Amino acid sequence: MAQLKITLVKSPIGYAEDQKVTVRTLGLRKLQQTVIHNDTPQIRGMVKKVQHLLKVEEISE
Repeated sequence: MAQLKITLVKSPIGYAEDQKVTVRTLGLRKLQQTVIHNDTPQIRGMVKKVQHLLKVEEISE
């Protein structure tokens, strides 16, 4: 299964609370922190909601 490498590149401070919660739900706590998630529709939806704060790379295995 393909995976997504997600990096927080911009702070969610100053954005709506639901966007802050989405960033936290993705497992991102600090700037420049990177997490890897399976490429599912649920993760894609969360990424799309806060795409202005993230850098996303696809990893194929």
